[in-house]
Amino acid sequence: MHVAEDEIELKFLCEPADLTAVLAAAPDGETQSRDLVSTYFDTPDGDLRQQRISLRIREGGGKRVQTLKRGDGFAREEHEATLDGAALDLNMPALKAALPGAARRKALTPRFTVRVVRRQRTFEFGGSRIEIAADEGEVQAGDRVRRVSEVELELKGGGCDAMFDLARQLSRTAPLYLSFDGKASQGYGLADGTDRAPRRHDKAPLARGLSTAEAFQAIARNALVQIAANGVVLREADSVEAVHQLRVAVRRLRSAISTFKSVTAGEPVETIKAELKWLARACDEARDLDVFALDNDAFAQPGLDLDALAPLVEAARQRGHAKACAAVASGRFRDLVLEATAWVETGAWLTAHGKAARRAREAPVQGFAAKALSHRRKTLLKLGRDLETLSDADRHEARIAAKKLRYAAEAFAPLFDADAKLFIKTLKVLQEHLGALNDGVVAAELVARLSLKGPALAAARRLLVARTAQKPKTLKAAAKAMAKLAETPVFW
Repeated sequence: MHVAEDEIELKFLCEPADLTAVLAAAPDGETQSRDLVSTYFDTPDGDLRQQRISLRIREGGGKRVQTLKRGDGFAREEHEATLDGAALDLNMPALKAALPGAARRKALTPRFTVRVVRRQRTFEFGGSRIEIAADEGEVQAGDRVRRVSEVELELKGGGCDAMFDLARQLSRTAPLYLSFDGKASQGYGLADGTDRAPRRHDKAPLARGLSTAEAFQAIARNALVQIAANGVVLREADSVEAVHQLRVAVRRLRSAISTFKSVTAGEPVETIKAELKWLARACDEARDLDVFALDNDAFAQPGLDLDALAPLVEAARQRGHAKACAAVASGRFRDLVLEATAWVETGAWLTAHGKAARRAREAPVQGFAAKALSHRRKTLLKLGRDLETLSDADRHEARIAAKKLRYAAEAFAPLFDADAKLFIKTLKVLQEHLGALNDGVVAAELVARLSLKGPALAAARRLLVARTAQKPKTLKAAAKAMAKLAETPVFW
């Protein structure tokens, strides 16, 4: 029998020693314990993974169940079928839709295995029916093995608010880090060696027909996935790229909230924006020093001795990275990711009364996107007028406007027939020049904060002089890029 439904769940990473305490803090009920073995399948080319689909056979309690899940994060499409034999059911309707053609389905082979001991129970809480599961075990892909220790809350009936309320309650018992990576994502990462690689931006799956509210949710979810995943990386080991990608994700989410402010306005959003700003600032020092250290090679001159400067910069970098790593290990970070997810998925903005609010939420996103892009473009061109004569602060405002336009353009590009590549490429060039100008300003501020003396100060000053010498050339390039952007046809 085939069963199709939406799976709504929250998944948390939890230390094995805390699993029992978290279960004890949940409402009472009959607790079942089962050994589960799940084998995940895909084609050699990873056709299912590319479609955000996972396919597994799970064995436990004397049953074999084939499950196909589509999507990421909070809510996923789920299809199940009980199996009589050992082989995959290649005629499962959802699988046939994902892999048309019998030959492609016959190419499915095991990719990795997940073995866990699951303790679970179901109960009523806050007017909803919720299942809690504590999983402890391992993921194995070839000769690579990684520990699994998770708590899952799955909504079985009722509203989602109760599930978030329970998550808040359990989070007071032990550190619970909200994660959007299911066991399939962990297995794929283990198989290809990217299980703890910094998470880069993944385009939100926008398509025509989505409402404006649904489009915002898709964009925000992608950013939250990136924030949570890079938090995992940084809690295990410091990483220059993970800090960078974390900051990018925070900026994208802040930019999306700004772009959709006419739809998402409400009291909680100000708190979320403030907490996102806190997280960004916790990473700013590390990233600024990473860029400064990297750029020193480009501006170093023959005969310039950086031996006195380099260890001082490195010590400051280590302090900055320690601050960023501490931030993502903090309760404040855990609360931010949970509360931002709760707001995106169940916030009052989704049910705000009034015809205007409802029309704004339900309107097709394509019209909203065109207006938003035009507004962002107009703002940038206005701020970038006479770019070479602007102050550093005003050029910084133009740089921020360029970033916001780029984030919006990349997100909304799939909604339009015209090719967005030229517009986005032109925008990237402008952003790079404006970024180089801003790096020069930040470098001078960093040197001042480092309180350098003697040979280190002399070396830093010479580096700043070299940067300053490049400024007129970069300014001209930025002004040229701004003019080219003004002439580049829009795609919306």
